[in-house]
Amino acid sequence: MKQYERMTTDSEETSQFAERLAGLLKPGDVIALEGDLGAGKTTFTKGLAKGLEIKKTVNSPTFTIIKEYKGNLPLYHMDVYRVADAFEDLGFDEYFEGDGVTVVEWAHLIGEQLPEERLTIYLYREEGDQRRMVFAPRGKRYEQLCKEIFS
Repeated sequence: MKQYERMTTDSEETSQFAERLAGLLKPGDVIALEGDLGAGKTTFTKGLAKGLEIKKTVNSPTFTIIKEYKGNLPLYHMDVYRVADAFEDLGFDEYFEGDGVTVVEWAHLIGEQLPEERLTIYLYREEGDQRRMVFAPRGKRYEQLCKEIFS
């Protein structure tokens, strides 16, 4: 599996890259976000939301698990950090197969529930405000998506 990498100098550039990606997304797309606390997962999601023309303020759904936003496409923003073994009853598959874009922060915690085909983005804090983003596409749809955004 080919991976793609991008460095950004600050949170604004990270958000702008996500905003560009949003313009290529389609209903049913699933983005899994991984990274330590403060790595930029929610910043990245805010950029996606802006690109989907969502007007509502996007913040981490840590205590609600899932937040839904309306824009050009619905955005389903999940933070599964606090989800233990109860995830089977939460109906994640309905979102993954829905009419919007699903973003899952801490996605590895529900790895068995994630669709096989998805785009996983690893965010790493580097020196200062820099972030390194590693895109790992799984499936032809996401390989093509990465080729478009990185061309």
